Amino acid sequence: GAERSTRTMRTAPGQQLRALFYALPPRESSFRTVEEVPDYVEKSIPFFITFIGLEFAVSWIQKRKLPGRINDGISSLSLGILSRLPDVLFRSIDLISYIYVWNNYRLFELHWDSPWTWYLTLLGVDFAYYCFHRLSHEVNILWAAHQVHHSSEDYNLFTALRQSILQKYTSWMFNLPMALFIPPSVFAVHLQFNLLYQFWIHTEVITKLGPLEWILNTPSHHRVHHGRNPYCIDKNYGGTFIIWDRIFGTFEAEDAKVVYGLTHPINSFDPIMQQLRPLAHIWSTFWATPGFCNKLSVIFKGPGWGPGKPRLGLPEEIPVITGKEVPFNPHVPAYLNCYALVHFAIIVDLYTELLASVTMLSQGAVLLRIGFIILSLASFGLLLENKSKAGILEIIRCLVFIGVYKLGYFRSQFSFLSYAYEV
Repeated sequence: GAERSTRTMRTAPGQQLRALFYALPPRESSFRTVEEVPDYVEKSIPFFITFIGLEFAVSWIQKRKLPGRINDGISSLSLGILSRLPDVLFRSIDLISYIYVWNNYRLFELHWDSPWTWYLTLLGVDFAYYCFHRLSHEVNILWAAHQVHHSSEDYNLFTALRQSILQKYTSWMFNLPMALFIPPSVFAVHLQFNLLYQFWIHTEVITKLGPLEWILNTPSHHRVHHGRNPYCIDKNYGGTFIIWDRIFGTFEAEDAKVVYGLTHPINSFDPIMQQLRPLAHIWSTFWATPGFCNKLSVIFKGPGWGPGKPRLGLPEEIPVITGKEVPFNPHVPAYLNCYALVHFAIIVDLYTELLASVTMLSQGAVLLRIGFIILSLASFGLLLENKSKAGILEIIRCLVFIGVYKLGYFRSQFSFLSYAYEV
């Protein structure tokens, strides 16, 4: 069993592709220890890029238009990178907390190489995700983190990568009951598979999937979840399966054309602003609301709650969708879009190189790279909004880059690009 586990750890491209669709069976994805579990998410990056390119091609063939915009796409990818930066410094809090409970409080131990354990964990992880996801829409402080994922007014595979840096620090507790009996190595596999499965359902190029719509979460179901139409609000929370929504009454089939985004859009491409503005809104509402119990309700009741209203707010207060909504799209010269795109590609290169070499770098070098990546993503967001001070920040950023790059603290994965980067 241990030999098979070590062998399986080296995932072939075909296995990695099947992992995206939760199609790796137990015999190919069962491991004795957490250390043997591959980083399926990191290994999926080439497939993310491939499928995004394929989505663009299919959308152009189907509708003669692209499925998204440069500004929104860069914003989504920036948020995705930002959400993964803490994992560069330390192990995921999901695993840290899970392993702690397993080591100290487990009641009994299911066999790590049993198919029954594998399938039970599949259901357990997805049910825990449903519970967490539903509360993330129904509890204001959790929604402040989760709404980052819903902030795009486009719906494409870029949107799947738009993640909150704060959400993982609220989701970990929902998985802890499984730590009483399910080995951490099995949990670590399904935690990644559940996340990866949700990548491909963020698209408009796939319509309906026939009988699978009854059991699985599909692009059609998830489009409803991302809609701000009144009929879409607080529906279809499932990750891999849609059965939980059907059981607990939160299912809604796709009907009228879905308009994506938040009912009250943030209107920003700055990833830092998108993370912090919802928290700032809660903070100001908290102090403006009279009464101690009401202040607690601002934090722990729904985003639409107010004094005298039901826990989740009044449905009639959800803005009406006319079909004429215009996405936030500041006018930016074409050359500036090209500039942001090229420089963003450089940051992606630096980010992936950081992931590959993090174990060989000092903590100071890692923190320097993370700080520069955050500065760059914020600068790109301001450029794409055509803010008046964006140019000053970008000049400072480029001077920092050239200085640090010449000192050897940054390097590209592709040595032939060194001179090009300096230019």
